[in-house]
Amino acid sequence: MFWSGADFGEQGLNVVGKKFKDASIFYQRVSEIDQEDLVRWLEKSKAIQWDYKNIVKRKGELVRLRCKG
Repeated sequence: MFWSGADFGEQGLNVVGKKFKDASIFYQRVSEIDQEDLVRWLEKSKAIQWDYKNIVKRKGELVRLRCKG
């Protein structure tokens, strides 16, 4: 699961809820994993992040963090 995966713009990731920005993918076998996809998603996970730390203070409003990189 990627906490900010809903904003990756990737069809391979499943976005279940609307409240949070998480997205996930499940595999049954190691052979199903596409390494190129995984590397791309990990790079996006560094660049696209939301401020969950202050979600209570902001009364449920998520604010996107500006990440360097």
